[in-house]
Amino acid sequence: MTQTSDVIEMKVPAKPEYVGVVRLTVSGVANRLGYSYDDIEDIKIAIAEACTNVVNHAYKDDSVENTMHVGFTVYEDRLEMIVADNGGAIDVETLLSERGPISKDQPVEDMKEGGLGLFLIETLMDRVEIRGESGVMIVMTKYLHRDEVESHVRSTSKENAEQ
Repeated sequence: MTQTSDVIEMKVPAKPEYVGVVRLTVSGVANRLGYSYDDIEDIKIAIAEACTNVVNHAYKDDSVENTMHVGFTVYEDRLEMIVADNGGAIDVETLLSERGPISKDQPVEDMKEGGLGLFLIETLMDRVEIRGESGVMIVMTKYLHRDEVESHVRSTSKENAEQ
């Protein structure tokens, strides 16, 4: 069984004024797919954080074309979003370790500033993958029907209670 998908791709300047354009685009795509208001807001925050990371950290050299590559792949059960730059290879392990441990008990003032965006993205998305070959690529996935798992778990709990 092959699952068909639609792909939407954008290439925008890595400038703060284009983050809103990407947010509006993903909002329209997610709305068309039937995501809840809360899920759409989560998706918009995550995509904005990923784009803001590109704007703030990707390009230190003006000789490189400073662009963000943004892609949305639409499946029946999920939306996959990619935000990538060509700012040069990075060590993903170092990137992840530098953000430091984040705990709900830790005061916000004590958290490392650089890690909050990635922490937020990981909190809001169902799956996050980061690659660093020729720049940073973050792949974020948000599933559409999360309640199916919950209803299945509830029915199993009821069945167990009846036995």
